[in-house]
Amino acid sequence: MEATEKVVEGKRKSWVIDVRPLRGVAYRRMWVGNGVAYFGFQFTSVAVPVEMFAITHSSAWVGLLGIAGLVPLLIFGLWGGAAADVVDRRKLLLASSTLAWIATVGLLVQAVLGLHSPIVLLALTAIQSAGFAISSPARQAIIPRIVPADLVPAANTLAYTTTTAGGVLGPLAAGLIFGAWSVDTGVTVAYAVDALLFTISFWATYRLPPIPPVLDDGVTEKPTAGLRGIADGLRFLVKQPVLLLSFAVDIIAMVLAMPRALFPEIAEDRFGGGSAVGWLFAAIAIGSVIGGLTSGWIGRIKRQGVALVIAVVGWGVAVGLAGLAHSLWLMVLLLAVGGAADLVSAVYRQSILQTFAPDRLRGRLQGVFTVVVAGGPRLGDLRAGATADITGPTASWAGGGFAAAGLAVVLALAFPALLRYRPPADAEVTR
Repeated sequence: MEATEKVVEGKRKSWVIDVRPLRGVAYRRMWVGNGVAYFGFQFTSVAVPVEMFAITHSSAWVGLLGIAGLVPLLIFGLWGGAAADVVDRRKLLLASSTLAWIATVGLLVQAVLGLHSPIVLLALTAIQSAGFAISSPARQAIIPRIVPADLVPAANTLAYTTTTAGGVLGPLAAGLIFGAWSVDTGVTVAYAVDALLFTISFWATYRLPPIPPVLDDGVTEKPTAGLRGIADGLRFLVKQPVLLLSFAVDIIAMVLAMPRALFPEIAEDRFGGGSAVGWLFAAIAIGSVIGGLTSGWIGRIKRQGVALVIAVVGWGVAVGLAGLAHSLWLMVLLLAVGGAADLVSAVYRQSILQTFAPDRLRGRLQGVFTVVVAGGPRLGDLRAGATADITGPTASWAGGGFAAAGLAVVLALAFPALLRYRPPADAEVTR
């Protein structure tokens, strides 16, 4: 009986999220700090558009917030990646996080003073985005330096699951604030919560060990954070079909199969509006959280390239079927399935990059990764909305999902390097 119970317990644990990376003190602190900070950021991500609309009564001004956030991301994401290969990554993370925190405090101050200026909101959003763009490559490039290579997928799963959970709980908590107070008071409280929780991220980063740049693979030339350094990273990238294909399938998945821009219209037309739109916006994140909590198997998969392609296909098919659903709960269920598949693909994309790339180039490639991950969904919003005006929302939504699944299969079969990929610990990787 005891042996049987141990077998059952072992099988149960094999599906539960792998928490072994948390045994490392450095990763555990970073995980806590990032999780709390991301939860706090959700308050600002809700408060800024709410305040902008309250000031301008214009959705066009609210839309400009996306541009204000995207442009610095595209510019500083590449530069921040190059800088992460030149300076101590811990120091760079502290400096860039300080920039983002100053922008958050600026949002709080302008709310307290009652400036009611859309220009100020746009400027502070741009500064905050620049801080994030610089810090993100450094943060991701740190993980392989503080976690054993075989635990990198588990570490990424923990991080994605935590941030996704924050993406669900944060907006809900922000909604409670705006339900309890007026807009002016609500945005002040929201910014204050974000600024306070952000300090925990500072503590976590400050307690990290020094992480200076290293020169490996026989390279003796010191990298630079200028255009030459960025070009070196891009030259390496274009010669690595595995990395290029991992980026390509992500762009396909997000540009063709991200239905987010269609949620308000579908919720109104099919389900009468009301709370339906909230469920649609939350569904993908809910699926990602559930997928993360049952992800103990992810780190044991050796054919990570195959698993990545399967996950992208699963995302596209689930999204396509969701676009055809006329039951709210069926649509939410299918979007949740897509969200779980998206978490799996995100973990493998990140893990392939972190373990495949040499450390001397890891920051620069993380910069490219940041641009792709941040830009893809925004382009997907543009694609979905523009296509819906021509073909209708159902064709735009369902057609995009199925097209993404099909194109991912075609790309993987036409260029099989990704399908052949295994982690460096199990197969020799040419760098």
